[in-house]
Order: sequence, then C-alpha cells, then structure tokens
Amino acid sequence: MGSFTLIALAIAAIAFSAGGILIAQIFVKKTTNIQKGEAYECGIPSEGTPYNQFNVGYYLFALIFLVFDVELVFMYPWAVVVKQTGLPALIEIIIFFFILFMGFLYAHKKGALKWM
Repeated sequence: MGSFTLIALAIAAIAFSAGGILIAQIFVKKTTNIQKGEAYECGIPSEGTPYNQFNVGYYLFALIFLVFDVELVFMYPWAVVVKQTGLPALIEIIIFFFILFMGFLYAHKKGALKWM
C-alpha cells in the first residue's frame, strides 16, 4: 500500500465524514423540547437530575477488567506460535504474567477489587 493510496483513503474518510455531517445540518429539522434533554431509562420517567455522581470504585473496577481482558488478546497469538518459537516465547510469557500479577497485587492492595 503506497503513500498515494493512504492519502486517498484519508481524504475519502474526511470527505464522507464531513459530507454526512453537512447533509445532517442541512436537512434535519432542528427542534428543541424538554423531553429530548432528559435521560432515557427504558421508558421509566426519570426522577431528579440526570447529573449524578458515581463512586470512582466502579471506574477502577472497569479499568482493571479492561487490563485483564486486553491481556487475553496478547495471549492468543502467543498460544498459536508457542511451539515454533520454543523457550524464548515461554520466558516472555512468564515475564508478561509476572508484570500482570504485580499489577493485580497492587490493585488488590489498594482495595480496587473490593465491590462497594
């Protein structure tokens, strides 16, 4: 893939994005009402303000989940080629697991894994 193709794809992406936004600005009827600004909760009328503060522990729990989920993405290619690469691949995955385990211990020590 040459540089011309890359530039052409970038220009096409920008043109399609800008074109969609421009068409929406021109043809979509602009109306405002109170219901459009409300939070939608499965048809149940909302109570109170939609701007509630959440405990930061939920975000920490989600981020830790993402770290361990991404770890699986790196393990699949390793499992495919482990027979071909042999001992170096095994040493690298042991180091990777050690670093991951240290992060797990740090999160556990800080109390990020405790559910409210």
